Amino acid sequence: MALIIPNHYKQKLLPETTEVAIKMIKDEFQQRLAEALCLRRVTAPLFVLSGTGLNDDLNGVEHAVSFAVRAVGGRRAEVVHSLAKWKRVKLGAYDIAPGYGLYTDMNAIRADEDLDNLHSLYVDQWDWERTIRPEDRTLDYLKRTVTEIYDALRQTEQTVYRRFPHITPRLPEQITFIHAEELLQRYPGMSATERESAAAREHGAIFLIGIGAPLSSGEPHDGRAPDYDDWITENSDGYRGLNGDIILYDRVLDRSFELSSMGIRVSPESLRQQLEMRGCMERSELEFHRELLAGRLPYSIGGGIGQSRLCMFLLQKAHIGEVQASIWPEEQVERCRAAGIELL
Repeated sequence: MALIIPNHYKQKLLPETTEVAIKMIKDEFQQRLAEALCLRRVTAPLFVLSGTGLNDDLNGVEHAVSFAVRAVGGRRAEVVHSLAKWKRVKLGAYDIAPGYGLYTDMNAIRADEDLDNLHSLYVDQWDWERTIRPEDRTLDYLKRTVTEIYDALRQTEQTVYRRFPHITPRLPEQITFIHAEELLQRYPGMSATERESAAAREHGAIFLIGIGAPLSSGEPHDGRAPDYDDWITENSDGYRGLNGDIILYDRVLDRSFELSSMGIRVSPESLRQQLEMRGCMERSELEFHRELLAGRLPYSIGGGIGQSRLCMFLLQKAHIGEVQASIWPEEQVERCRAAGIELL
């Protein structure tokens, strides 16, 4: 999206106080998330070896930052995009029982991003994963998990308000569940981003189900790699998809604000279907995919929750650079400075 400069923007906290608030939010939310979903913290890699299938393809077009490792014969390693598949392997390695899971601080570099208010070269998020039973692979289980995460989010928002009373809460009491096909029918003629913004503006917070599978228009709402979220399985509402995005309404920017991508992960059957649909069955020969197709990895649900995005939203900032140190085009820095938006 193009850079948005809100009219009459006024920052709620000075940069020095913002730094204090960032730590408070991160400490508070990760504790509440861990308690709500029964997660324990683990240490995560910044990079993985290429060719293992462990890195994520996101929308399938992003290129990972990579480098040669002299100590292992020049094999290439690549900076992670996210840890969706790595976490599932760890659930199995640690033999974590159903209903319990893990989370980690994930740091990534996404060099192909178009830089704007919400998108940065540097990505920091809580990556989490929880073991489930085969019978938990349902839309109801997904919705219950989303509600638990949303409750932790609202509790953290209240903590911010108690510490900084001039930053008043904005989240609705409940999150609204909508399938991408329903959104398409409700807002015909709009782009996917416009549909998200219209729904977020109407409800305040939505969980958009079914990201990745083609809709009645013939196109998916948005891209999703074929080998972590399950977007092909028919759910109890009669649509396809056991995954989705948590999307909030950002009053500062007057648009949708994606906070989290998550979902029930692929089974061996749905992985095979999704690889076939995307025409990339060659991935089935990669180590991760062979293990999954052979049934040697646990069933799971998981996702990522943006740390800087959460801080940006709760502190009612106009640009992610106000809560995160990164690199921005000089023209963008100057436009933000002129509007009173101070990038770190």
